[in-house]
Order: sequence, then structure tokens, then C-alpha cells
Amino acid sequence: MATYNKRGYKPKTKVEKEVEEIEDSTTAEVFASLDEGASKTEEWVEKNQKAIFGVIVGILVIALAYLAYNKFIAEPKEKEAANELTVAQESFTLALETTNTNVKDSLYMVALEGSQGKYGLLDIADNYSGTDAGNLAHYYAGMSYLEIKDYQNAISHLEDFSSSDMMLAPLAKGAIGDAFMQLGQTSDALGYYEKAIALNTNDFTTPRFLFKAGVAAIELGNNASAIKYLTRIKDEFGDSDYASQVDLYLGRAQAGN
Repeated sequence: MATYNKRGYKPKTKVEKEVEEIEDSTTAEVFASLDEGASKTEEWVEKNQKAIFGVIVGILVIALAYLAYNKFIAEPKEKEAANELTVAQESFTLALETTNTNVKDSLYMVALEGSQGKYGLLDIADNYSGTDAGNLAHYYAGMSYLEIKDYQNAISHLEDFSSSDMMLAPLAKGAIGDAFMQLGQTSDALGYYEKAIALNTNDFTTPRFLFKAGVAAIELGNNASAIKYLTRIKDEFGDSDYASQVDLYLGRAQAGN
């Protein structure tokens, strides 16, 4: 029988045939290896299916427990704590607004200890630990103690307070600095003023604690730092209430430098 070649057809060389055979063999080996791996996986799954099922059930139980805790424990506790804090905050606000010193101190004590069956800030911080309101109670308690000149308790509660709020966070650190200043621990005070400055930059807290840091630095004889802090007020916060006092203290720092 006659044979013919298609136009353009070139018979494969011996080398090309050998390469093709090797490729076919390699492909077969790969598929065989995959089949073997799949079989081993199936065997392992079948052998350990009880353990796997147990792990899945365990994860589901944890997830459901977490959701139930949030729904039936954490959320109601958070709401209850917030309601209690509202009453204590009212006494704190009244104390801030009162000019009579005796009445002011009494209102701060009411805010701290509570009255008429209502929790004060101390009870809220203790009984609602882990809630936002419990955390905030530490802040108000610390500020209350600072106002009534109980500086150690002020430091203790303000250190227990944590926040990323751009105002409350630096105010809390700066208030710790104020308490240390009153205790005569100027170096500690300066450290907390510097922490307050570093937390964020804004027109309210930044010049306030730059000024206090400058004054503390002068007291410590660290005039170079004082000049840095006070100059920054002139350069960046010229419209602040502290800008009018800067030149006096800046002159002291420059004279002692």
C-alpha cells in the first residue's frame, strides 16, 4: 500500500521520540504520585475522622460560647456599667463647676464613693473591670483624687486607665505628671509630661504639657530641654494660652544654659 507525507510534515527524529517518551513517563509518574498521595490522605482522614470531628466540634463550641458570652453577659454588663457611670459622672461634673472648695471636695467624694444606693467610681472600677465604663471610671477616679490632693491614689487610678482617645490619653498621662510634681518627684513628672506630648499633637493638650515639661526641666536644671519645649510653643502654638507665659520661662532657661 502506498504511503505519503502531508505537506510540511517532518518525521520525528530518534532524539525527539526519546524526549517524548521521557515526558510521557514523567507525566505518568506525577499522576501516579498524586493518586498515591490522595489515597494516603483519604486513609489518614478515615483513620482520624473521630479526632477531626472532635476538633471541628470544639471550634464550634468555642465560637458559640464566645457569641453567647458577648450576648448574654458582656453586653448587659457593659450597659449596666454605663448606667452606673452616668450617675457618678454627674457628681464629678458638678464638682468641676462648683467654686466653693468645701462643696467641691464633698462632691468629688460622692463621685468616688457613691450615694443613695448608687455606685461611685471606685465601685464601678472594681465591679465592672474589663468594661469600657470600668476603664473610664479609673480616669474619673484619678482626676477626682488629684483634685482633693490624694496624689498617690490619683497616680494609681490614672495608671490603670488606658485609652487611644486623642484628648483623654494625654490628659491622663499629664495628670500623672501633675501628681508627681505635687509629690516633689519632678523627674518622674517630666517623664509623664513627655509621654503626654508624644501621644499626639493637638492645640489643647500639646501646648499645655509642653509648658509643664519646660517648667519641670528648668527645675531639674535641664535647660536645653526646657528651651526645646518652650520654643516649640512659640513656633507651633503661638495662639495658645501658654504662649504669653513662654518668654518669661524661656529667659530663665536661656540664662541658666
